[in-house]
Amino acid sequence: MTLARRLTAALVTLVALVAAGLVVWRVLKPAEVLATASSGHPVAYPQAPGGTGQQAPGVTGKTAAAPLIVDGQIRVFAAKRQVRADAPVYAKTMYTPRWSFRRWPQQLNGVVAIGTTVVSRWSDGELVALDGHTGAIAWRVAGPAAGAYSGLRTGASTGWAPPGLFTAGTSVLVAGGGQVAAFEGGVRRWSVPACADGFTTAGGQYVCPAGAVDVSSGAAVPSWPAGPFTPLGCGVAHSSCSGFRDGAGQGWLATSSAPRRTPALDPPDATLAAGLPLTVTGPTVTSARWHWTDPAGGAVRVLGGAGNKIYLLTADRRLVTVDAATGAASTFVLAVGTEATDWTPGLSQSTAAYIAIERLDDPNPNSVHHYFTVETVIIAAT
Repeated sequence: MTLARRLTAALVTLVALVAAGLVVWRVLKPAEVLATASSGHPVAYPQAPGGTGQQAPGVTGKTAAAPLIVDGQIRVFAAKRQVRADAPVYAKTMYTPRWSFRRWPQQLNGVVAIGTTVVSRWSDGELVALDGHTGAIAWRVAGPAAGAYSGLRTGASTGWAPPGLFTAGTSVLVAGGGQVAAFEGGVRRWSVPACADGFTTAGGQYVCPAGAVDVSSGAAVPSWPAGPFTPLGCGVAHSSCSGFRDGAGQGWLATSSAPRRTPALDPPDATLAAGLPLTVTGPTVTSARWHWTDPAGGAVRVLGGAGNKIYLLTADRRLVTVDAATGAASTFVLAVGTEATDWTPGLSQSTAAYIAIERLDDPNPNSVHHYFTVETVIIAAT
C-alpha cells in the first residue's frame, strides 16, 4: 500500500472514530427531558348516575407499576430514571403519561408528595419538586447524596417506602451522610445529625432510636421514650405515624407535640389505623368501640386506614372497609374478572377514596415469580 493510501485510510478511520465518539457523547451525555401536561386538571371521580360524583366501591383497575396517589386525582409512577404521572386514578390500566421527567445518568431514589407537589430525589442528591397536575418544576435544590433505584419492576419501594425520604406537614425530610435535613418550598430549614431509617409522626416529630427531633425546628424533643421503636399507623414514606411502641414494648399515641401513653397498643399484635388502636386475633379485629369477625374464619390483616375508613384484607383476598366510628363494614373481592386470589400482599397505599396493593407470588424479590401477574398492582375505590 502506498503512503497516500495509508494516509487516506488513517484519515477515514479517524473520521469514523470521531463520528462514533460524537454519537456516544450525544447518547450518553448528562441530560434531562421534561414533558408537561397539555390539559387541565383531571376529574377526581367519574360522574355517577344521580349526580353524586362519587364512585361506587370496587376494583377499578390494575397496573404494572405501583402508583403514588396524589391529591386523589393523579397516579405518579417511579421508574429507574424517570418519574411520570397519569390520570384518572380509576383508570383500568396505565395511560399515556400526563407528564414525565427523566434524568440521565442519574437514577430515581425516591418520590413523595406534599399536597399537590411531587418531590423526587435522585442518586446525585438533587431534589426536584414538580407540580402534580402539570409536571412543571416548582423548585429544585441540592440535597445529600442518595443511593440508586431500588424499586424493582413496580417501583413500589421507591414511591411507597422511599429510603431516607419523609414528609412532615409542608416539609420534606431527607436523610443521608449521618444528617437529616428539612426542606420547605426548596429552602433548607434545618439540618441535624440523625439516623436515616427513622419515621415521622402525626404530631410533628422525626424519630430515631436515640430520640426525636421537632420537624419544625430540628430541636431535640425532651423526655422522649427510649428506643428502639416500632412505628404504628403510618402513611407512605414511613411518615405521619399515629403511634409507636418503645424499646420496652410500651405503646404510645404520637398525634400531638408530646407522645401519650396508650396501653391498648402494648400487645405485639396491636396496631393503629385511622387513628384507632386495633388488636387482631385470627379472624377478629377489635377496637374499643367495635369488633369485626370474618365469617369465613381466616386470618385477617390490617392494611391501613385514612379518613374514617379502616381497610382489612381477608385470607380469601376480600377487601373489608370498616367505618372507624361505628364498625359498619362493606366488602368485595380484590380481583379483576376471573383472576385467582392466591396472592400475597406486598406494599400498599391507603387513601380516603382508594387503595392500591402490590400482589406478590414468590416473596423472594430475586425470583422470576416474585410478582403475581404482569399487571400486579390492583387498585380499588372504597
